[in-house]
Amino acid sequence: MTLLLLGTLLYFLPTIIAHNKRDFVGIFVVNLLFGWTIIGWIIAMIWACASEVKPHVLVVAGPAGVARYCCRCGTMSVTGGRFCGTCGAPL
Repeated sequence: MTLLLLGTLLYFLPTIIAHNKRDFVGIFVVNLLFGWTIIGWIIAMIWACASEVKPHVLVVAGPAGVARYCCRCGTMSVTGGRFCGTCGAPL
């Protein structure tokens, strides 16, 4: 039983590493479908280690409703916008 649990954790190690990364769903799918091959598992592991962490979104109540600050460049965006007007990062 312990060996089965250890094997499952090792198999899904790329997914565990990528739990807070931007490309989590893609890494999970590659790991799930192609992880049984050594090449698929290595690709998922490299992708999990190289992927960027998801940016945090700060929501601040302002006089005209809800304003958002970009976590990448720190500028305030237009109310209701989905992307930063300065750097183009998703909010």
